[in-house]
Amino acid sequence: MAKLRDPNGGCPWDIEQTFETIAPYTIEEAYEVADAVGRGDMGDLREELGDLLLQVVYHSQMAAEAGAFTLTEVVDGIADKMVRRHPHVFGDENVANAAEQTAAWETLKAAEKPRNSALEGVALGLPALMRAQKLQSRAARTGFDWPDTDGPRAKIDEELAEVAAAGPEERAGEVGDLLFAVVNYARHLGVDAETALREANAKFERRFASMETAAGSGFADLDLDAKEALWQASKDAERS
Repeated sequence: MAKLRDPNGGCPWDIEQTFETIAPYTIEEAYEVADAVGRGDMGDLREELGDLLLQVVYHSQMAAEAGAFTLTEVVDGIADKMVRRHPHVFGDENVANAAEQTAAWETLKAAEKPRNSALEGVALGLPALMRAQKLQSRAARTGFDWPDTDGPRAKIDEELAEVAAAGPEERAGEVGDLLFAVVNYARHLGVDAETALREANAKFERRFASMETAAGSGFADLDLDAKEALWQASKDAERS
C-alpha cells in the first residue's frame, strides 16, 4: 500500500484517495463479508476477508502519511483492548455466562469512554435498522424499555393508525416511527432486525425469480391474480 500511494511511481488512483473516499469501500467490503458468511461460502469468505483487511491497511497507511498513527499501533491497540476487556480470561475475574460477560464488557467500555448520553457513540453511518436497534438497546440499559413484548406490539398498532391518519407532509415521519416500532418489537423477540430484513430480501428475490421462470417471457403481461397465484406456488414450493 505504501508503494501504491508513493507519489513517485505509485498508482494515480490510489494516490488521490482520502479517508472520505475510501470509507464507502470499507462499508461495502464489510457487507460482502457478511454476504459470504450468509451463503456459507468459505472460498468467498477468505477472499472477502482479504478485501476487508486491505481497507484496514489502506486507512492505516493514509494515517501514517499524515503522522496520526501506524498499522502497528492499530493492531497493538486492538490486542490491548481484548486483553483489557477480558479480565476473566487474562486476569483473575470470573463470569458465569455470555450475558454476564456482555454486561461486564459494557461496564469496562463505559469506564474507558465516558459518555454524556447513553446514546452517544452509536455510529451515524450504520444501516438505519441496525442503528435503531442499537439505540433502543442503549436506552434499555437505562431502564427505558417495556418489560415484555406486549408494549412494543401495541406500539406497532398505534403507529399504523398514525400512518393511516397522516397527511402527505407527515406521512414519511409516521412511517419512520412505524419502522422504529417494528425494530423494537423484533428486539424484544430476540430477532436482529437488519439480518431479518436481509433474509426477507433474499427470500423475495428467490420467489420472484421462481415466478418469472414459471411464467416465461410472458410474466409482465399476466394480470395481478395470475401473478399472485404464481407467488403462492413459489412459497408452497419452498416450504415443501
